[in-house]
Amino acid sequence: MGQIKILLLLTAIAVGVFLFVMNSIFVDSLICTAMLMVLLWFISLILKNSSIIDICWGASFVVMATYYFTIESETGHFDFKNVLFLSMVALWGFRLSIHLAVRNGIAREDFRYQEFRRQSKKNYWWVSLFRVFFLQGFLIWVLSSVFYVSYTGAGTRPEILYFLGFTLWLIGFLFESVGDWQLRQFKQDKANAGKVLRTGLWKYTRHPNYFGDALVWWGFYIYSFSFSNSWVFICIPVLMTLLLRYVSGVSLLESSLREKKQEYVSYIKSTPAFFPYIPVLSRCGSRKNGK
Repeated sequence: MGQIKILLLLTAIAVGVFLFVMNSIFVDSLICTAMLMVLLWFISLILKNSSIIDICWGASFVVMATYYFTIESETGHFDFKNVLFLSMVALWGFRLSIHLAVRNGIAREDFRYQEFRRQSKKNYWWVSLFRVFFLQGFLIWVLSSVFYVSYTGAGTRPEILYFLGFTLWLIGFLFESVGDWQLRQFKQDKANAGKVLRTGLWKYTRHPNYFGDALVWWGFYIYSFSFSNSWVFICIPVLMTLLLRYVSGVSLLESSLREKKQEYVSYIKSTPAFFPYIPVLSRCGSRKNGK
């Protein structure tokens, strides 16, 4: 697991270096991201809660998408597909931030940041700027670079790419939002305390929200794809998918769920962690095998 984290970090750094030398727009956007992270850091000092970065994760991408949209609009080039793309990012990003704000609130700090506080002690107030905010800000900057590619290539792609990209985004958005809603409804029933949700989308994957989030980013990429300069940006959805699967999403959550819920062990055996189990495909495979 540690090797995967190092590999992903090195990949993000490599992409960051590429962006830095590719176009001065990305240098400006890096400064914009840094300013946003400093603002959130100041807010975290006032609230004494670094979890504000988690709540603002989705909204930060909306800020970057709007920044790139404004830059492209200043060139005099306007395309409805750019407006649609900005709307896709905004709907996904704001929904995620609102969901996390409602679920977590701003009074309770995530256990990860509590551990960082214990490690850094009195120095945490400035250590958090680099260890928490600038680190996640760097990821936001790298991942959001695909937004600019989408805006600059609008109107030059085959229509099928817009359709496929939007379709993937929509499926992913529904997986993520419906999965979150089903889990919230399940937890609100006190009779389900200590139990594992196994119905709805959670019947087919243990983490429909994380799978949906990954699919959203593949939708962003396909929507932005250009045969001339988008091949290198395939690392963006790949990076996000791996982060969700092996770093900040599935792996991080399941390490605690195994300890808290005994029923979760059997759930692991019967349900895939990330990619959904599709009954139709399973039945087709069984028929081919003569079952």
